[in-house]
Amino acid sequence: MPDGLNTPDGAQGLLKSVFGFDAFRPGQEPIVTAVAAGENVLAIMPTGGGKSLCFQLPALMRDGVMLVISPLIALMRDQVRALRASGVAAAAITSANSPEENDAIFDQIHAGALKILYIAPERLASTGAAGFWRRAGVSMIAVDEAHCVSQWGFDFRPDYLRIGALARDLRVPIAAFTATADAETRAEIKARLFGPDAAGSLGAPREFLHGFDRPNLHLAFAPKNQPRRQILAYAAARKGQAGIIYCARRKSTESLAAALCEAGHEAAPYHGGMDPEARTQVEERFALEDGLIVVATVAFGMGVDKPDIRWVMHADLPKSIESYYQEIGRAGRDGAPAQTLTLFGADDIRFRRLQIDEGLAPPPRRAADHARLNALLGLADSGTCRRQILLGYFGEDAPPCGNCDCCDKPPKMFDATEAVRMALSAVLRTGESFGAGHLIDILCGKATDRVRMRGDDKLPTFGVGKHISQSKWQGIFRKMMGQDFIRPDPERHGALRMTDPAVPILKGEETVMFREDAPVAEGPAIKMLVHEEDAPLLSALKAKRRALADAAGVPAYIIFNDRTLIEMAQKRPQIQDDMAQISGVGAKKLGLYGDAFLGVISGDTPAPTHPARRKMALSGDGTVYDALMQAQAQLRLGVDGVDKPLSCSAAQIARIVQMRPRDMAALERLLDARRAERFGTAFLEILDQAD
Repeated sequence: MPDGLNTPDGAQGLLKSVFGFDAFRPGQEPIVTAVAAGENVLAIMPTGGGKSLCFQLPALMRDGVMLVISPLIALMRDQVRALRASGVAAAAITSANSPEENDAIFDQIHAGALKILYIAPERLASTGAAGFWRRAGVSMIAVDEAHCVSQWGFDFRPDYLRIGALARDLRVPIAAFTATADAETRAEIKARLFGPDAAGSLGAPREFLHGFDRPNLHLAFAPKNQPRRQILAYAAARKGQAGIIYCARRKSTESLAAALCEAGHEAAPYHGGMDPEARTQVEERFALEDGLIVVATVAFGMGVDKPDIRWVMHADLPKSIESYYQEIGRAGRDGAPAQTLTLFGADDIRFRRLQIDEGLAPPPRRAADHARLNALLGLADSGTCRRQILLGYFGEDAPPCGNCDCCDKPPKMFDATEAVRMALSAVLRTGESFGAGHLIDILCGKATDRVRMRGDDKLPTFGVGKHISQSKWQGIFRKMMGQDFIRPDPERHGALRMTDPAVPILKGEETVMFREDAPVAEGPAIKMLVHEEDAPLLSALKAKRRALADAAGVPAYIIFNDRTLIEMAQKRPQIQDDMAQISGVGAKKLGLYGDAFLGVISGDTPAPTHPARRKMALSGDGTVYDALMQAQAQLRLGVDGVDKPLSCSAAQIARIVQMRPRDMAALERLLDARRAERFGTAFLEILDQAD
């Protein structure tokens, strides 16, 4: 590992030359330093906060191979593609590889030419014993999506439990990363990855908790009211933008994708029951196409690395606040504004409650899962800032965000105490044996055949709520389930039963305030990514990116992401030195694409830039290089213009810029005597002025 982080081969130098960034994002630098130093690390960072760079960059600073355990093929493929585009020797061993591809990877390993190797946890056992990884030169293990090690978590992967033992056998450190881990899950990660069966004497990990806020995401929830219409209207307002719609059931993904296609959108379903080849085709389409909508179950979750997803919608309620946070985190990974909307209804709440109660988890875990669902339902029916509640769940304090539907238009609240007591009375007087429909009929005084047959029209609660509309009663029962005052009983076919938190309300000891249901939130108006005068240039840059991506068969964001093109459109670089200062333009991409995009900006086709000059652009020494080249051109025929032609090569000029000789003797060591005599005085004067 280099001695200093600021050396050309240190963190700052590699950050610019390889990844094209002038500065770290908040929280990245101390993590990079710890990982590069070989410490055990557990880092919790928000999705889109730059977790992958925190192990990719140290891999280039350390000897040996960084072995990255990652949960999905799509995620590995995207990251390997992006790394290779930046000039990094990276590969992935997956079940989708051909034998020839794997042979080529093993050849790279044996030749010591590989720096980062991705592998799915399920292949740890099949790839071979620890001896194989030792011979491969693995010097550190990075664990992406580390929450998958949590046995009762929403993304549990059993083979993640092998990682600690492998690190112990190899005696190498672990760097574990995730965006979603509350205190309980963090404790489980530490126990399973860094406990006594983990990385030998390295001990407990150094923890980094860098916040959960994604300020660029607009948060919104809305009760279901003709949900198909709500979904189509929301998608229509964002036509042409890449988006994801999450559904709880496989069948819904197919019917909704078909409806979107009929409405003129490019849309495709995705779920775990599809043929693997069909799923791969959808993944590839989503990566390559600019405006595709994927309608998916949570099978389309981890592994979505597309940075320019502009919106994420939940057609059904997620199963926990962690799931919700993980899934909305797919939007706006490039940092540009993105929008989210979650629809929810009474059937969703009933489904999620029964899903927990009918699961195989032990009672304490079921209670914890109900608490997580309660937290999400509290967020869904909140009357105050969504982001404050969401971040508060993860232990962070925050002021009102101004970027959620509650901040956009604070909802009206009403005193629901009397109505809730009426509803609880109906639940108890019918023996906790019915769902909301029958109970609402009783409260509204509807003498249906079922009500009369059971004699429920004789109950004291019959008709006591007739002054409240049936639709409002449906909302009240949904909110009661959301606040866990009533819960479906799996042993009674989902009939509603009263819970302990409802007792003080029934006794008149507490009051209840509910928010008024409002129409579906359309979200803020879609903002232009650049000022109006820059929009035509941004469109032209995107067209050039699309052409280059199609020619290379890669997603457009592998060439440059939207934020890089936006900066180009705003700053309008004219030469390679300017282009090198654009965020996301590293050495390899400057060489591959710099001239092409400069041509779009200037309207001309610039002459190809010499590789030596391109390096000067990245280091900031381009003006010195140009001055030396101009001086030697002027002195090519001598001071009087009558001498024999003589010049220096581009490599010699680049060497002079790098070495900065201070006198003629030092210059002669870089050039021969004839060239030093011809150009020395002019060159030394230029170097002196540059310093």
